Amino acid sequence: MEELFSKVLHVNVRCRDCEERKANIRVSIELQMTTSPGHKRDLLVKLTDDIDPYFLFNLSMSEEDFQSLKVQQGLLIDFASFPQKFIDLLNLCYSEQESDSPRFLLRLSCQSPVLEGPVNFSVVETNAFKHLNHLTLQLVPGSDKEVKDYLAVCLSSLKMEKQAIEMKLKKTEEDLSRQLIYAQQTLSEKTKELDKLRSEWTSQTSSLSSRHSQELQTEREKAQELQSRLQQQTEQLRQELESAHKNSSQQLHTRLVELEASCKELTEKKYKNESIMRDLKIKVVGAEEECQRLKQQVLSLRRENSTLDAEVHEKERSVSQLQMKVAVVEQEIKDKDQLMCRTKEVLEATQEQKELMEENAESNQLQIRKLETTVKSLSEELIKANGIIKKLQGEVRGLIGKIKVKNTVTVSQEKVLQETSDKLQHAEKDLQNTQQQLFIKDVEVSKLKEQLETMVQKLNESREVLKTNENVISWLNKQLNEKQLSRKSPESLENPSVSSTTTGLRAQFYQQTVKAAVSPVMAADVTAEVTPAEQQTVQSANRHIGDHVGLDSKYFERRDDSIPVYGLSSNWFHRELPQRTKPAIASAYFSA
Repeated sequence: MEELFSKVLHVNVRCRDCEERKANIRVSIELQMTTSPGHKRDLLVKLTDDIDPYFLFNLSMSEEDFQSLKVQQGLLIDFASFPQKFIDLLNLCYSEQESDSPRFLLRLSCQSPVLEGPVNFSVVETNAFKHLNHLTLQLVPGSDKEVKDYLAVCLSSLKMEKQAIEMKLKKTEEDLSRQLIYAQQTLSEKTKELDKLRSEWTSQTSSLSSRHSQELQTEREKAQELQSRLQQQTEQLRQELESAHKNSSQQLHTRLVELEASCKELTEKKYKNESIMRDLKIKVVGAEEECQRLKQQVLSLRRENSTLDAEVHEKERSVSQLQMKVAVVEQEIKDKDQLMCRTKEVLEATQEQKELMEENAESNQLQIRKLETTVKSLSEELIKANGIIKKLQGEVRGLIGKIKVKNTVTVSQEKVLQETSDKLQHAEKDLQNTQQQLFIKDVEVSKLKEQLETMVQKLNESREVLKTNENVISWLNKQLNEKQLSRKSPESLENPSVSSTTTGLRAQFYQQTVKAAVSPVMAADVTAEVTPAEQQTVQSANRHIGDHVGLDSKYFERRDDSIPVYGLSSNWFHRELPQRTKPAIASAYFSA
């Protein structure tokens, strides 16, 4: 059982002596495979209502039933394409059911005042002139057994949905409980942190208040000392004034004025000190808030510092990897150019094969049309032969009544009958032969279609390979440009050791990746530039970074199901270029 379509559609329901109403009905189309010798496939059309579980109308259509429907309603399609065309009509109705004036409508009509007995389910197209009926199917209400089966299926689906919802609820409960536990833990941790902060704050405030109280006491003591000193000075002045008599009274008066001014200044200083104390208290509160903010900033800066350190290490690794890759890339560009040329040639060949296959398919279609015309002509001849047989049978009946008179005539008529029967047998044999030939041609056409599909798939795969090759080449060009720019920078001039190691690496990868494409003279030049010590350092670096550096292995894997890109034999390199005799240095990236 294969379900092809299942949607809820708006259907106009019309019963006898009742007004037309709209209903939401689920239309299901299924394809059932049967083992009966008469037909192999049955199309099942089912109308149900999600609200009313007892609403069920069925239609089972075999290939023979479809032939009669095709003749009755003048359909132009066969049974194989009928389900898809019917689904297309239903999709059109579904897409236009929300509009005010839909073009395609579904109608369910019944001859009884209630939806009972057989009903007609039709697809109607409306225009300004008339209603066009595209298809009409007669559906039968479901029997008790079918309704019970449908209700059992609905019940099982509801149980499955209930189980799924219960599982979701359990999962959500578990997730929420975990989240609640985690939130409680975090809340307890935060409360502990808050208590610590409060204790620290109280200790700091107590220490600051004690400090301020001590400072106030010192200031008060200083003020008392000043007052005592002033009193002593005034007493001394009075004694001096009394001893100096009346002449120094004016000087004492002036000094008294100065002392009053100094007292005023001291009182002002006292008020100023008190205001300064208040300002200091406010500043202490602000300093505490700033201290908390600075602590948070220190934590965030430490996290950022750790992330920056990790990024720096990763960038250093990527820089080392890119430096190692550039040595491989410089030689691989030439190979990629050759690959591009060969893949272009293969594409042209596949396009030519595709054109040939299309021409063959067109010629096969023409042959099939010719065979269909011959089959139609043979069927017409068979119809004519059946008419002739009927006429001859009538004549034979008339001749049987006249046997006594015309014995000689009957003998000749029997001969004519035998000849006509022989012709009929020959015509039947010809028809069988033409049917067999038509079946063979259908098989050939299906094989050709399969070959065309495989060729198209191979062509798509080759295009994907081309795209991947183009992406790799563009990436390699970018890496080459970056490498050339880095070579031109002054850092490469200041570090000659780096350039020597890169040349050593280039020589090593060049020898390993392209053995047959390098001439002996070029290999000698490259190996002459590299010292043994540099080769040893390069080999150790390759062993250390070999697992992390290099191109992806998918560019070097061989695929058996793909089109050969080179289009040449495996001995091409050995025949075109000389073979290296010098043993290759072992590489950490490619197998020897």
